[in-house]
Amino acid sequence: MIVNPNTTASMTRTVLEGARSAAGPATRLVGSTAASGVDSVESNTDEVYGALAVLDQVRAGEAAGVDGYVVACFGDTGLAAAREAARGPVVGMTEAALFTAALLAARFSVVTLPPRTREQSRRVLRETGLAHRATVRAIEEPVAEVHDGSLHLLGAVAAEARAALDADAAEAIVLGCAGLADLVGPLTELLNVPVVEGVAAAVTMTEGLLAQNLSTSRAATYAPPERLGPVPA
Repeated sequence: MIVNPNTTASMTRTVLEGARSAAGPATRLVGSTAASGVDSVESNTDEVYGALAVLDQVRAGEAAGVDGYVVACFGDTGLAAAREAARGPVVGMTEAALFTAALLAARFSVVTLPPRTREQSRRVLRETGLAHRATVRAIEEPVAEVHDGSLHLLGAVAAEARAALDADAAEAIVLGCAGLADLVGPLTELLNVPVVEGVAAAVTMTEGLLAQNLSTSRAATYAPPERLGPVPA
């Protein structure tokens, strides 16, 4: 299941389309959209609503027999709670993108949007231990502007990415928002460095974990919660 923490169904469709390009032929992908909350996740308050929506969607997915989950929001909104609730693996697009970039380049840069979300990226960088290898840059554009695709942002993202290559010694670029998959090809051609899109990275990582019959450890941190509300309809 591709889990969208916001209520914008067109964003789910855009993200799902990009995810399908990375998934193997035997993988069945389903998209899920928040039933309530916010139409985009761009602030700390938005993240609270988004995290609740992620938890509801994962619990509904468990009832439907979903094998694994991708949280499709840069910042990995609700990821820890989702791991407690799911039997199978849950992969956040941010962690997946950062770990993928770390395998490809000594240094890399995240290009996200809008600027106020930079700290969400920095938070995951710190949590993954990769902050010393990366910088975070941003363009001034609301997340809502990518719900139907992002080719109109190519010039702005490319300019910030070039600045990262020149000024930050970056050797790869991570796209810091769900829904930017259509920029991967054009940016790769323009920049001649690896361009990582987090949903695609998370899909392939989830497939890999399932293929190895691996899931989240229940030893302590992600043990099932003692208290849960009713399963959402």
